[in-house]
Amino acid sequence: MAYETILYEVRERVAYITLNRPDQLNALSFQMRAELAQAFDACAADDEVRVVVLGGAGRSFCAGVDLRDGSFEESAIESVEVRVRGDFRAKLTEMRKPSIAAVQGFALGGGCELALCCDLRLAADDAQFALPEINLGSIPAGGATQRLPRLIGVTRALELLMTGDRLPALEAYRLGLLNKIVPGSELAEAASALAKRLAAQAPLAIRYLRDAVYGGLDGSLDEGIKLEAYLGGLLRTTDDRVEGLAAFREKRKPDFKGR
Repeated sequence: MAYETILYEVRERVAYITLNRPDQLNALSFQMRAELAQAFDACAADDEVRVVVLGGAGRSFCAGVDLRDGSFEESAIESVEVRVRGDFRAKLTEMRKPSIAAVQGFALGGGCELALCCDLRLAADDAQFALPEINLGSIPAGGATQRLPRLIGVTRALELLMTGDRLPALEAYRLGLLNKIVPGSELAEAASALAKRLAAQAPLAIRYLRDAVYGGLDGSLDEGIKLEAYLGGLLRTTDDRVEGLAAFREKRKPDFKGR
């Protein structure tokens, strides 16, 4: 599929999706959001893809929603329907494959929310995060009010949401928003190396692991432990578990097939 606002490439079981409007700091236009939705669908449907890396071209990850394309003029009904019925971010979180955000420069507003949708986040040392919607008389509507408190705690999340202050990479790491900070010149390599490590793992085990973690967050500890036990039991019947045990005994790397 041909894209105009993003780049899409699959290498070594990893899908690399790059926001590609560098002159606009990769601001999210209507077209970009539609193309991201298509790309996430492609990742979900492609059995060859085991991991997704999301990045930005140029000096910024994503500076937020492009207000020049009419996004700010959406009616209340349009805004709600777009996000509830077919928000492109939901396709990323629901594809049941691990995702990594590789953030350089700005991750503001909708760009920050896009990074929050990923399972893991790496950032260049110059990265800055912010949710400035409050300064426009609004609130984030792409999941930040729910995801950010779960990541860094309610008090600090409320502070960032209520002030719209920018968060430098080092402080974001200290708060638990980031997994790792690297020099900007090493960001792409670091994200690719992590993605390849995850892609080498058993796909079903990775999928059920994500299901256990995210499913457990929605219920009690007891419910989460029962879900973990159920999913762990299902994995005992897979070819990949047999391969993993055989590789351990034979002191070699396992070759997981996703079965």
